[in-house]
Amino acid sequence: MAGAQKRLSHTTLKRRQRFHPKRDVRPAVLAKADRLVIRVAAAIGLSFLAVTILQAVLG
Repeated sequence: MAGAQKRLSHTTLKRRQRFHPKRDVRPAVLAKADRLVIRVAAAIGLSFLAVTILQAVLG
C-alpha cells in the first residue's frame, strides 16, 4: 500500500518549471508588467472613488 501511494504521488507531482532564456519571458519583463497592472488597477479604483464622491457631493 505504501509503495502504491509513493508511486502515485511521484507521478502526480509536477517538476518545478525553470526559466528558459529562449522560450520564456524574462523575469524583468514580468515584473514590469505586474507594476503596470497595479498602476492601471489603482488608477481605475481612484477614478471610481472620485466619481462616487463627486456624485455624493452634487447629488
